[in-house]
Amino acid sequence: MRQVVLDTETTGLEVELQHRVIEIGCVELVNRRITGRVFHRYLNPERDIDAGAQEVHGITREQLLSEPKFQDVAADFIEFVRDAELIIHNAPFDVAFLNAELRRLEDATLKIDALCRVLDTLSLARQMHPGQRNNLDALCKRYSVDNTHREYHGALLDARILAEVYLAMTGGQAALTLGAHSEGGPGHENRAPSSQRGERRRIAVVKANEAELTAHAHALALLDKASGGKTVWRKL
Repeated sequence: MRQVVLDTETTGLEVELQHRVIEIGCVELVNRRITGRVFHRYLNPERDIDAGAQEVHGITREQLLSEPKFQDVAADFIEFVRDAELIIHNAPFDVAFLNAELRRLEDATLKIDALCRVLDTLSLARQMHPGQRNNLDALCKRYSVDNTHREYHGALLDARILAEVYLAMTGGQAALTLGAHSEGGPGHENRAPSSQRGERRRIAVVKANEAELTAHAHALALLDKASGGKTVWRKL
């Protein structure tokens, strides 16, 4: 399974006011492992940056004057994310801005939703932790992800942090692995001592926690979508 953790920085908050993307950061996951492959570009927005936005990411328009425009990197970006599942925190915001950039291309019919599947980790966090703060900083604290080096928001830095948060949020599978290193090892029977044979032994039942159930439901949804709704459990 290939996933791409994505974040953007923009000139402002309102895509309807023609605000633009100024930075794209992507981190690749394959089978829930960070591969080291990234996509990172700064972009010339051809417009001013709102003061409030600049306070968040620290990027000035002057710094971007020599950077490429979105249309110059669009092909590389599309190639990097195509057919992956995008992992985005507050996905509607980033998707709206990226779709607005795609509409400015010659092929104005392209949309992120058509290129990729999208998972919103903010929505996922709200389901897992209702009534709590679920911004990226709060999740870092909750899942013990180090973000002390984060003075400003940056697309690639935030994508890397989100990758670790996402894996922590949806982790726990390792605890369910059956005893490959069980007592006795390969080639030995795991039999009870002779004094216990014939006695009824209590079997421990370990129930999945909320994070594991959420990760399981997400995996089932991906399988169901990939099969066109032909999964066996639907028939049952």
